[in-house]
Amino acid sequence: MLQLERGRTFTPGVHQYVGGSTKVYGASLPRFREEDFLAVEHWEGTSPAWPFSYTDLEPHYAVAEQWYRVHGSLGQDPTEPRRSGPYPFPALAHEPYVADLAERLRLQGLHPYALAMGVDYGEGGACVRCRTCDGFPCLVGAKSDAETCGVRPALSEGQVRLLTGTRLVRLDTDPAGRTVVAARAERGGDVLELRAGTFVLSAGAVESAALLLRSQSAAHPHGLGNSSGLVGRGYMQHNNAALLAVDLRRPNTTRFQKTLAVNDYYRPGKGGPYPLGNIQLLGKLQAAMLKAARPRLPRPLLRTMAEHSVEWWVMSEDLPDDDNLVVLAPSGRVRVHWSPTNVRAHRELVGHARQMMRRAGYRFVAAETFGVETNSHQCGTLRAGDDPARSVLDPYCRSHAVHNLFVVDASFFPSSAAMNPALTIAAQAIRVAREGNMLP
Repeated sequence: MLQLERGRTFTPGVHQYVGGSTKVYGASLPRFREEDFLAVEHWEGTSPAWPFSYTDLEPHYAVAEQWYRVHGSLGQDPTEPRRSGPYPFPALAHEPYVADLAERLRLQGLHPYALAMGVDYGEGGACVRCRTCDGFPCLVGAKSDAETCGVRPALSEGQVRLLTGTRLVRLDTDPAGRTVVAARAERGGDVLELRAGTFVLSAGAVESAALLLRSQSAAHPHGLGNSSGLVGRGYMQHNNAALLAVDLRRPNTTRFQKTLAVNDYYRPGKGGPYPLGNIQLLGKLQAAMLKAARPRLPRPLLRTMAEHSVEWWVMSEDLPDDDNLVVLAPSGRVRVHWSPTNVRAHRELVGHARQMMRRAGYRFVAAETFGVETNSHQCGTLRAGDDPARSVLDPYCRSHAVHNLFVVDASFFPSSAAMNPALTIAAQAIRVAREGNMLP
């Protein structure tokens, strides 16, 4: 799929596959922090409160962690939210290089912690801790992606049918516009009409909004469920940067690197009067990946760098702005208008990450900030809330305007926080299914 942003064509970093972008994500499955559900002041604005609390979601986080085989450890992260029980599985052990790095960070007064990871690791598990977890599909089915932990178990029950090679075109309602009666789709040149009592849309923040905008009718002239005018508005995707630190004195032989994170700058305090964000290790960079990003540099140099480097993902909150939005061009193609917000916080977090690594003994530290193409954490285009005039969905992700339509993906996020969103999406899906009165 191609999207358009201010007239420029780009290939988005999300994937349309069974399992979605989790097929290639890094398997990081943290909970949002308790304050992420509250209104929080930032350098450049306010992150709004959610229409439900961390306490409301906590039991469903616990279930999602079981389903997605989450490994973690308590007592290391100063921002760790309250929990009703321990992690289902113990934290993944750091390999020697990462363990040494963690100690170097502790000597700076930081609190590095074991990153919550969803993999089938341990006695009888399929995970072999390979180099190609982050950014690649798992060849042995050991990564806790939505297909492995959600779709396949559902299919095994015999009551779910999966249609591949099928493109959903629009949702049709009854004449009053209060009930979806059919989903119209295209498959192999044929038009399908799918009827049900309840419809749940989970196409991702851009495509879910685009589908509702396409589903115009006399009852919904501006798009299905769009009486508030907010469908597609408030698009967020995090401010992201990759940081590479090189120490030629120490080769990095780590295979599974993504086990460590730092949250000392997540709350006001160490980084200043406002929150800055999260820093977490990436999967180990290989020379071929560097060559793809920097094709003009000689391969021997890139190989030397990759063999002596460690890589971090630096992530700050992107605040909701109604001018950041998803719209449809006259041709029907999707346009994403996005200008990053909260840029000062991200710039300062990258600066702290650089300083952290230099103090740890790394002489060469480089960072690259990413743009709209790196949108695997996209969210916010169909925000949930109590007021139909200021939100698209209710707190259980039901459309305010269409009683049998639910949208259960990151579209509902009122804010983006600064943590990986996958576990929060899964937990809310469980909450909606169990408490949301989904029967027509």
